[in-house]
Amino acid sequence: MTNKIYSFLGLASKAGKLVSGDETCERTIKAGKALMVIVSMDASDNTKKKFYDMCKHRDIELRFFGEKELIGRYTGKEIRSVVCIIDNGFAGQLGKMLNDLKCESGGEFIVKSKNT
Repeated sequence: MTNKIYSFLGLASKAGKLVSGDETCERTIKAGKALMVIVSMDASDNTKKKFYDMCKHRDIELRFFGEKELIGRYTGKEIRSVVCIIDNGFAGQLGKMLNDLKCESGGEFIVKSKNT
């Protein structure tokens, strides 16, 4: 299931429905365009706290998932600790996939949007 999630992130990237990188995601969140934010499990504590605070303040769904090297590889970039989904369809499907993964192996919501 984990590989399917990475592949789905790659599909979202190719479709132009995903932005990646710390600064780009921060701008996307502040512009109100981010629907879901994913921070890698191996991101720094500062990065995790920064995006947790931003998402909580703006009521954006935040999930911790995966490794930054794999997220970067599947999205066609260098190492990426943070990605934002900017499309309702992709965000909804990715949320379902992450929920299924949670049922299989643990994991948790960090911040859940009121809209989902």
